[in-house]
Amino acid sequence: MHGGTGSTGPVSGSRTSFESEQPIAAAKTSKVYHLRVDDIEVEVHRKRIRHLYLRVMPPDGRLRVSAPFRIGDDSIRQAVERRISWVRRQQDRQRQRERESARSWVSGERHYVEGIARELNVSTHEGKPHIGLLGESTLEMRVRPGTGRDERADLLDGWYRERLKASIPRLIAVWEPFMGVTVKEWRIRKMRTRWGSCSVRNGRIWLSLELAKKPMRCLEYVIVHEMAHLIEPSHNRRFWGILDRHLPDWRARRDELNRFPIMDGMD
Repeated sequence: MHGGTGSTGPVSGSRTSFESEQPIAAAKTSKVYHLRVDDIEVEVHRKRIRHLYLRVMPPDGRLRVSAPFRIGDDSIRQAVERRISWVRRQQDRQRQRERESARSWVSGERHYVEGIARELNVSTHEGKPHIGLLGESTLEMRVRPGTGRDERADLLDGWYRERLKASIPRLIAVWEPFMGVTVKEWRIRKMRTRWGSCSVRNGRIWLSLELAKKPMRCLEYVIVHEMAHLIEPSHNRRFWGILDRHLPDWRARRDELNRFPIMDGMD
């Protein structure tokens, strides 16, 4: 999440350097080609960067590796092999998201609310549209006759947004004094590959609308992650140390977040 979250990460889970590698014979300009590791095709982007990164790209789940020129192809293959389970999980989530995109927002569909799968029950009435939780397992939607798919989708998105608006400021207020930072502004938006992002200069954090579907402890983790960037902008040893100090179980929360369907994980 430096600045954000997506299906991206250095091969070790933090920034990784290959200082012992010998430079490969290549011009120092951007270069794109493909490798195959097991049954996975890898799209390699050679760049003037210091570290190697893996990203599972929407919407088809293709694997993109951004690598410095000094790292050889064998090292790239080894990096992919070490994280092949992670890659497959991310590709599964991409396929799940594609299934989600085919929804019609009709009765019987399953939608997540704070990590709990609920069955959508759509009914019509002449009054104002309404969404609410019914019992332990139902998400109730009441709409006017003739309300289309896109309108139902927008209605649910709006409901998710209002739930986040109620939760986010409370969590920020809890963590600001503990972390010694001030969030000057926060916003919610749809994000395809990130859970959140941070503008250190403006003291602003962005949070994905998808977080309304995740457990509250996962939302809290993303908020703390982004607030930690106000202290340390980079994903380096100091940054992970900040998370270790303030939220010792952050790895478990991250893993829990990435186990839930609908969207990618984060860097």
